[in-house]
Amino acid sequence: MRYLHTMVRVTDVDASLDFYCNKLGLEEVRRIDNEKGRFTLIFLAAPKDKATSSANRAP
Repeated sequence: MRYLHTMVRVTDVDASLDFYCNKLGLEEVRRIDNEKGRFTLIFLAAPKDKATSSANRAP
């Protein structure tokens, strides 16, 4: 099975990153801040998939 991606809207980015990174062990690989400040996209990957996620990322 291959898990490609999902999007989760959150109200507390810091608490969410604490959970996904510090508890589940994912790592932030990319961050995009919307020009108007309406949202931030944060891409996470498992440590062993970090290189693959960078090579196969969407534009």
